[in-house]
Amino acid sequence: MIRPVRPEDAAAICGIYNHYIKNTVITFEEEPLYPSEMERRIGAVTAKYPWFVREEKGGISGYAYLNAYRDRSAYRFAAELSIYLKEDRQGEGIGTELLEHLLEAARKMKLHTVVSAVTLPNERSVALQEKFGFTRIACFREIGFKHGRWLDVGYWELVVD
Repeated sequence: MIRPVRPEDAAAICGIYNHYIKNTVITFEEEPLYPSEMERRIGAVTAKYPWFVREEKGGISGYAYLNAYRDRSAYRFAAELSIYLKEDRQGEGIGTELLEHLLEAARKMKLHTVVSAVTLPNERSVALQEKFGFTRIACFREIGFKHGRWLDVGYWELVVD
């Protein structure tokens, strides 16, 4: 079931996200988060943007949210997308379900554009976004450094209205 996030989901979300922090280059954060910090982030994001989790009998298998793309007022009709799944639940359609909900919410909010940053290579994230019509618009070469290597980040966008 896809539902809006609740503050009490913070520990489960940390369990998902901290795996990516510690073991991958998918996120550029380098220090694991505590549930109190995740709860703060949930509150800050959901004050204006949607955040969904996929809940099952075994707990939360993934989450996705929109957030401000930039702070300047001219960007107010754009948002940035983030999706994270439990590492052992990829390829099951959970990302598709979450992205469907987010894009529906974006349209209801009257957003114009949704963007996504993807550390490259990441074939699964790229395939998911392109399945929904996102188009690659940029690639920043060697913009991040994590786990001893330089990393590229690609940007995808979708005009949603």
